[in-house]
Order: sequence, then structure tokens, then C-alpha cells
Amino acid sequence: MDKNLLSQDNQSNSRRNFIKTAAVAAAGFTIVPRHVLGGKGYLAPSDKLVIAGVGVGGKGRSDLYNFHQSGKAEIGFLCDVDDRMVATSKERFPKAKYYKDWREMFEKESKSFDAVSVSTPDHNHAIIAMGAMQLGKHVYVQKPMTHDIYEARALTKAAQRYKVVTQMGNQGSSGDGVRQLREWYDAGVIGDVHTVYIWTNRPVWPQGIPWSKEKPPVPAGLDWDLWLGTAPYKDYVDKLIPGSWRGWWDYGTGALGDLGCHLIEAPFRVLNLKYALDVQASVSSVFVDFGERGFFPDSCPPASHATLTFPKTDKTKGKVTMHWMDGGIKPERPEELGPDELFGDGNSGILFIGTKGKMMASEYAANPRLLPLSRMNEVKVKQTLARVPGSAEGHYAQWVEGAIAGYGNMELSSPFDLAGPLTEAVLMANLAIRVADIPRPRKSGKGNEYPGANTKLLWDHQNMRVTNYDDANQYVKREYRKGWGTLG
Repeated sequence: MDKNLLSQDNQSNSRRNFIKTAAVAAAGFTIVPRHVLGGKGYLAPSDKLVIAGVGVGGKGRSDLYNFHQSGKAEIGFLCDVDDRMVATSKERFPKAKYYKDWREMFEKESKSFDAVSVSTPDHNHAIIAMGAMQLGKHVYVQKPMTHDIYEARALTKAAQRYKVVTQMGNQGSSGDGVRQLREWYDAGVIGDVHTVYIWTNRPVWPQGIPWSKEKPPVPAGLDWDLWLGTAPYKDYVDKLIPGSWRGWWDYGTGALGDLGCHLIEAPFRVLNLKYALDVQASVSSVFVDFGERGFFPDSCPPASHATLTFPKTDKTKGKVTMHWMDGGIKPERPEELGPDELFGDGNSGILFIGTKGKMMASEYAANPRLLPLSRMNEVKVKQTLARVPGSAEGHYAQWVEGAIAGYGNMELSSPFDLAGPLTEAVLMANLAIRVADIPRPRKSGKGNEYPGANTKLLWDHQNMRVTNYDDANQYVKREYRKGWGTLG
């Protein structure tokens, strides 16, 4: 086991020992016959991929269903901290064994499954995925891949180190839409893109609010301490589960974490973007008194606008400016779009601005369109990129088949070497959003000022550090709660 990537502190020796023991057992794969055939990470082509699901309600439930629908996967184990969330999955997969603690499942069952699907709240993605990879398991992780920038970089490196097949759950990356956008761009239809606008009506859950002071009892069937996992301990509050956790920084990553990986993926693939040079943001305010903003540091703001600058790539002639807008904020409608024509999909959208034209798409990069829409009848380009069978819905089967084929033997749409930098861009925007909302007492007069809202954060991607505003660096890598270790 690589202690630099996952080390448990002194109060979690028992957990460290069983993960270490499991990793040693998994390394040889001498018990399960299919592993003997090809060594670590290999499955015989005739075998089904045995998957253990961690987080099996909601999206996790539909992920497992889609893996199973491929006809090449068996759901062997279910793990969820909340008995209320697992009922449907138990009915659908009655032979699967159920655990509440993923660490116990990894300890006891690591010889009996090949891959892990992670669909927990964001704050526990990285620690579970890392533990699975260290056992030689292929991993599918829901978007965003991680909660912190540091975690994204650690998981990207770990996938290469442990040679496992990975996929992030941004299924639009397997869709036909992003491939059509790439073909138009590669053919020079809109010239050189220098600016991209991305927007969404999310959040559709409460944000910009104080943490509840009420302390209701923990519902029967929910292990609250396990749900908190790596996050700081807080008393249970109502309405956090199943979906409102997204609006709280300790657990979620706001609207960006929910839809950023779906919307930003297309510009990343079309323009071959990777790490940003800088980022700045402005956020909406909740006023508690005349002229004075409320400060709710635990909660994401109700709306935000983040602007990232990316360096020139092999697909651009210069830098690229990317605008992210959420909370219902939208860019100005392009003049090529008719007054009654749909902008994006009405709620979300992607707009590429090039030197010779513009192109637009909806959420997941679906329904790609050239502007004005009349160009759709005029422009014909040759299909140069292979489509994923099933388009976006084929994203799940693609990972299953890739895991069966083995590391390096099949191209996937969102492996960690692509999903990692994409996730970092999402989290870079969040970095600026969090900094923009931090008050400081004014040096003269009453009230607060918000210097982060007026600062462009300069990013050193090699060292994962903001070089000109140190307050931002506290959000690059968080400290896990005592007993939950660290990624290094």
C-alpha cells in the first residue's frame, strides 16, 4: 500500500490494518480464478464485472441499474449509510450483500468484487475511490470526481499508479453532441474560439442561508457519523439528505459541482483545455441589514459568476476565457439567435464564440447548434470521431467493458486523466467563489469589505497554489476529520 496516498492516523489503526491486509490479498488475486488468468486488474473476456456500489440510493441506484443493463456486470455488493435509501436497490439486486460501512465491505469482501461505483455526497468521493484503487479495483465516481483540488490531482495520479480503469459520471462526455461540436470546430466552421459562456439555473436547493440551530433526532436507519465521514462533526439537521447537502461547503460543491462537469466538459474536449491560469468571481448577496451583507460561510452563495483564463492550446491561437454563471444568471443573447429561439435549453447552456461564428449546446452538450440556426442546413462536415454505442447512456456500459478489457486496452470518455483536470477547473471556479464571499473588517468605518471579490487569483497548477492571495489556499486541500486519514 502507498502510505503517501492514504495514511490513517493513530486513532484508526484497525481501519488501516484491514485496508492494508485487503490490499495485500488483492495484489496477487490468487483466490478468484479470473484474476489468475491475467494478473492485477484483468478479467477474462467471458466473465462479468462484479461491482460493489457505495452510495446506492438516488443517482447511485440508477448507476448500478445502468451497469447491470449492459449485460456484462453483476451487482455483488451494496453499501449505504442510510437504510432508507437502499430499499429499491435491495429489491432490484436481491443477491447483493449489504453493508453500511464501505471500509468493512472492503475488508471482508475485497476478493469477491472487481470494481467499485462511488455515488456518495462529494466530500467522501476521494477517500472511497482511493481505497478502492489501492485494492486494485476499477472505479466509477460520480461527478464531481472530488470535493477538493488536491484530491482530484491525487486520484488522477493514483489511477495511473495502480493501473485501474476509471470513469467519472459525466455521461454527456459519451454523447454524440460533444463529438459533433468537435467536428465542427476541427473543420474550422466557427474559426478560432477565444471565449466560452456556460450557464445554469441551478441551484434548485437552498443556498446562502445559515446552518440550522435546531437539533432533531437522527432518523432510524441513518448512521449520521458515517454519513459525515471526512467532514467536520456537526449535529444532524433536517432536510440535508438526500439533496440539500449540495449547498453546504463541508459536503457539496454547489451548482458547479452539480452541473459544472456536465457543461464544462464540452469546451474542455473541443478546445483541449487543461489547467487554468487564473480565476475571479462575483457572488450574489443576502443582506441582513441596510448596506450590510450576511456572511454564511458554511453555505454556497445563491448565485455566482466565475471567469477562468486558460492558456493557448494546440486547438486555439491564444488564451481562452471561460465564463461560468449560475443561479439563473445568463450571458447576453447572441445577436445571431432569433428573439423567440431557445437559448441553450432554457435552463442551461454552452456558447462558443469564434472568430468566424458561434455554436451552442444544451446540458450534457446535447442538441448542438450552429448560429444562426440557418447554418444547420448549410454546413455539412465529415464525421471523423467514433460515436459511443448508446451515446450518453452508453457511458456506463463503456466503463464496464473497459474494466473487463483491462487498463490501457480501451478508450473511455472520462477517465481520470481527462476527468481530473476538468474537475480541477470546476473546483478552481469554486475557489474564487468562496474567496469572494469572505469578509474582512474595514480598516476605517463600520462594516466589512470583500477583497477577494476584487482579486484575480493567479494559479500555479504545478504546485497547486494561488500565488497572490493566500486566503484562497485553505480551500485547495482540506483536513479530514480525525480518524478518517488523509490522501497524503
